[in-house]
Amino acid sequence: MPSERILKQKQKHVDQLAEKMKASVAGVVVSYKGISVADDTKLRRNLREAGVEYAVVKNTILRRAAEKAGLEDLDAVLKGSTALALSSEDYVAAARILSKFAGTSNSLEVKAGFVEGKVIDQKNVAELAELPSKEVLVAQVLGGLNAPISGFVCVLNANLRGLAVALNAIAEKKSA
Repeated sequence: MPSERILKQKQKHVDQLAEKMKASVAGVVVSYKGISVADDTKLRRNLREAGVEYAVVKNTILRRAAEKAGLEDLDAVLKGSTALALSSEDYVAAARILSKFAGTSNSLEVKAGFVEGKVIDQKNVAELAELPSKEVLVAQVLGGLNAPISGFVCVLNANLRGLAVALNAIAEKKSA
């Protein structure tokens, strides 16, 4: 039986992981069996550059942390080698990077994920990975909002140009 000190350390680790999971907007659980050191280093660098925290986690610790974070449905996929990627800002970064890597490598498999406290399956993680980044979505929305205004301005400009042409024609007619 583990000592009291070791149990306290594990409980502290579970509590910290649960807080990180609660603070994250999205997360992805993967199986990393057989990944090479070079591939793992490259994957970790890509995740770190995207602001995603990635760590290998024992299933028991992740199971208990997930329960505390309200993500009990992750329990079904917590078998074998498990790693967890958490993103506190970007909803799609972890899913995009891990899904892309899983598509090119047989050593990594996406098991499940979560978004805003709701567990999603492997298929939904793949769909999430296909979404554009937050910046692109914001630009698309702003472009959509700007389009009617731009159209309105063009119509007004056309009417003003037509009015100016008509006034010039009248002025020329009077002077002739």
